[in-house]
Amino acid sequence: MSERVGVYPGTFDPITLGHADIIRRGAKLVDRLIIGVTTNPSKNPMFTPHERMAMVEREVAALGIRNVEVVGFNALLMKFAERQGASVIVRGLRAVADFEYEYQMAGMNQQLNAGIETVFLMADVSLQPIASKLVKEIALFGGDISPFVSPAIRDEVVARVKERGALGEY
Repeated sequence: MSERVGVYPGTFDPITLGHADIIRRGAKLVDRLIIGVTTNPSKNPMFTPHERMAMVEREVAALGIRNVEVVGFNALLMKFAERQGASVIVRGLRAVADFEYEYQMAGMNQQLNAGIETVFLMADVSLQPIASKLVKEIALFGGDISPFVSPAIRDEVVARVKERGALGEY
C-alpha cells in the first residue's frame, strides 16, 4: 500500500492556534502531511516567506508531530501537490464565508486534477473566529493577541509591529 500524502497550504502570516489545530488533526488523516507555505499576491504579508516557514517549523516541532514537514512553494497549488505526491488537500473551515470560497477552490482544483481530493476540517469551536488577518490587525492597534497564537508567535508579531510602528489610537 502506498503512502498517503496530504498537503495543507496557506500563507501562515502568522501561524495561529487555529492552524495548529488543523495541522494536528490533519496529520492523523495521512501518513505524511506537508505544510505548504506559500505567497498570496492578494495579501500584504507581515513576514517574509522564509520567516513564515521558520515559524511554522518551530510550531510543528512544538506540537511533537513526526509525520509533518514544512515546504515553501510559489506555484499553482495542484502543481505543488502533484510534485509532493499528494492525494489529499487539507483545508480548515471557520465559517460559512470560508466554505463558499473553499468550495469554489475545491471545484477548480478538481478540474485541474480529479485525482487529488480536498478534505475540509472544521476548526475547533473555540478557535473558529481566529484569522491571521485579524491577529495582525489587533496587534497593529496594540491589542493582546495571546488568545490566538502561541507565546513565541506573539513575541514575533509584537516585535514586527514595533519595527514597523503600531497604528495606535486616532
